[in-house]
Amino acid sequence: MDHRRSVAASLVQGVYILERDRQQKRQGPQALAPPWLQQSSRFQIAMQAVQNMVAVAGAANIWLAGHSLGSAIALLTGKNMVKMRCPVETYLFNPPFSSAPIETIKNQKVKHGVHLASSVIKAGIAVAVKGHHQTSQDNSFTMLSAWVPYLFVNASDPICSEYIGYFEHREKMVNMGGGGIGRLAAQNSMESLLSAVLGKDSEPSHLLPSAYLTVNPSPSQNFKQAHGIHQWLRPNFYLQSKLHQFR
Repeated sequence: MDHRRSVAASLVQGVYILERDRQQKRQGPQALAPPWLQQSSRFQIAMQAVQNMVAVAGAANIWLAGHSLGSAIALLTGKNMVKMRCPVETYLFNPPFSSAPIETIKNQKVKHGVHLASSVIKAGIAVAVKGHHQTSQDNSFTMLSAWVPYLFVNASDPICSEYIGYFEHREKMVNMGGGGIGRLAAQNSMESLLSAVLGKDSEPSHLLPSAYLTVNPSPSQNFKQAHGIHQWLRPNFYLQSKLHQFR
């Protein structure tokens, strides 16, 4: 697993260097990145590029990888490929998680209480809005559950650290016998529920049914270090990994 993480992170770093080459007009022998990498911040272009590559090489021979905003694009692309029945091995480094910063709460009991209250509220709203009928979003979440992307987050990074509580709390809810509430809360965000109230079908793009979660718990000196790609390039014996399977 370590060598795959390092390779995927190196590829992402290569894209960053390629973009700096473009911005600083470094070409030919002055360029620091090889010419075979192609970058784009547009989801539709990324989706088309992945589809084209899958058509040539096959889904089993493709990796998706991204960092930060690029990770969000890779996540959304990966979800769409699963829905097209072409799952692709995916590596997500520090993807944004749209939520209140619950993980910044130091008291574990208070943090669990906030997670519990949030889950109950979201589950209640989901039942009130959607009733007991399974929606297309519910079907989509179930379809995605067999896909297990590799997810890398830093506990000190406020952009992605909420994934830690998201998966840990869901597991606690199952152990407490509240799996039904946990499942409803896991596949809904407050933003998607608000959209449903307004009559719009909005799937929360950042939520994952399953993931192989790797956490870097090491203290970081600043945000740049906690959010940076370099932490995933080198061996780290303190990384904590766990499979979270939606059920």
